[in-house]
Parts: sequence; C-alpha cells; structure tokens
Amino acid sequence: MVTIDPQLMDILACPEDKSPLHLAGEELVGKINAAIAAGKISNRGGNPVSEPIAEGLVRKDGNWLYPVRDDIPVMLVEEAIPLPPPGVE
Repeated sequence: MVTIDPQLMDILACPEDKSPLHLAGEELVGKINAAIAAGKISNRGGNPVSEPIAEGLVRKDGNWLYPVRDDIPVMLVEEAIPLPPPGVE
C-alpha cells in the first residue's frame, strides 16, 4: 500500500470543487481493482480504466476517487473514477 505524506494530504484538494480528500481504504481499492479487471470502470472523461490502482484519494462527498499511480496522485478531473464502482454498493 502506498503511504502519502501527511503534509501532502493536508494540501491536496479536489481540483473540481476544492473539497478535502481522504485515502481510500484497502477494501474500496480492492473493489475498484476487481471492477477494473472486469472491464466495468470508465473514468470521468469516459475512457475505460484498464490499469489497477495502488491507492486512491476519495473526495469528501464520496462520489469520486482520484487514482494514485506510481506513488503520484493523479489530480485531473477527467481521470477521476466514479464511486461506488459499477456493480458494487
């Protein structure tokens, strides 16, 4: 599991609405990766997500997750993954 520096977490915010983010739990990351493996995930930009995520940052309202890839949070609105993942409640 990736560990994001707490100081970085303090300054990261959703690029769309500037709300706070929190780390996704292991269970949620597992569910997202299962949905990615099944080909059920498209990002907000409409592109299929095919690469599993190591970690994710969840927007305060719980509607979107920003993936963390290669230890780097991908803070682009179009790369956000919808929550809950399709087929998971």
